[in-house]
Amino acid sequence: MPDSKTLQYPNARHLNQLYGGNEDNLARVEKALGCRLTTRDDWLKVEGPGEAVTRTEEFFALLNTGKTQGLAVRTPDFVRLLDLYAKDGGASLRALVHEPLIIATQRKSIVPKTLGQKLYLQAIQKNPIVFGIGPAGTGKTYLAMAAAISALLKNQVQRIVLTRPAVEAGETLGFLPGDLREKILPYLRPLYDALHDMLDPEDVATLSEKGVIEIAPLAYMRGRTLANAYIILDEAQNTSHEQMMMFLTRLGDDSRMIITGDITQIDLPRNKTSGLVQAPRVLRNIPGIEFHHFTASDVVRHPLVQKIIDAYEQARTAEPIGPG
Repeated sequence: MPDSKTLQYPNARHLNQLYGGNEDNLARVEKALGCRLTTRDDWLKVEGPGEAVTRTEEFFALLNTGKTQGLAVRTPDFVRLLDLYAKDGGASLRALVHEPLIIATQRKSIVPKTLGQKLYLQAIQKNPIVFGIGPAGTGKTYLAMAAAISALLKNQVQRIVLTRPAVEAGETLGFLPGDLREKILPYLRPLYDALHDMLDPEDVATLSEKGVIEIAPLAYMRGRTLANAYIILDEAQNTSHEQMMMFLTRLGDDSRMIITGDITQIDLPRNKTSGLVQAPRVLRNIPGIEFHHFTASDVVRHPLVQKIIDAYEQARTAEPIGPG
């Protein structure tokens, strides 16, 4: 006779959030873990062989722990978590859930909202150089900024250096009106926005004046060695191979680098290869450098953003998108 266990939750909404509100996900659990599931309102009944019931109960307990840490479980996340659990008896998922990640900044504490974000932050904590590659809205730059600011507040580094290639202005910036700050501000605005979201405006101004936080176009990095710093290169898809090599070789003692970008939004001339496209091929076997690839399932902006990304990706693979 099969064993059974009824799992009780605070309310139906809470339970629905554990499996993304998609009953197909419950069918996936049945197939992967060899059990039978029945749910109604705020409970989930698990039936099957004793081991299957125990494993299913643990899987949902891990999902629930992740939820309390702020992890939002959408269907793509659920599938990845289930695959992760089934693959090695739950060891990887246990490690992922039982090592909660909370990035403390001055104005807020930041918790990863998807499995992809959590793996990205874990990579940042473990490696001197991390590449975050993926579509808009996945939190690549925002989480990198949070990690940098948290390290600065903990005195783990002495300064933060933020940079982007100013491709649209040809990196010369000379024909734009105003002083240097006014010339480069339009290209660096997203970095300022993230700073102001995590630090008080007065502190942003003070730290910038003292050079503790430096924001500059990529061209201004040439010839420097950046020690005891957190260095973030944003919009890295618009770097050339030479620029990427130049940037990476700025790494000094006790420094960390995060490189973020979206290889579907390259603004370089057609005859130039993106440094972000080439880097994974060139650097993939070097210890201490990790490449994290986000997908549309990691998008944490408006739900329509994920659908827009999916639609364009399908169109891109089906046929080239061009004028006309």
